Amino acid sequence: MLREFAFDWDQWNRQKNEIKHGVSRMEAETAFFDPRYKLFEDSKHSTHSESRYILYGKSLENRVLMIGFTLRNAKIRIITARTASRKERAIYEEEKKG
Repeated sequence: MLREFAFDWDQWNRQKNEIKHGVSRMEAETAFFDPRYKLFEDSKHSTHSESRYILYGKSLENRVLMIGFTLRNAKIRIITARTASRKERAIYEEEKKG
């Protein structure tokens, strides 16, 4: 799904992630380039008109991040970005079976 990357940020979400979660725009975007990222549909936060996704990926700061995002106008619109919890890091570290 994620081949080419164009990002679109809401100014409020960008500031919130930096202040509340300590994750800059630049760091959040680098997680999408992690070749080992894990991507899931976020059915809990999706609506009929907008699908949402969760990505677990390692940033260039060497932190595993949880990124919540949607796709709008062929761009990745990041909604939230924070350091992954212990449970989320375990999901990221899981090897694919099969």
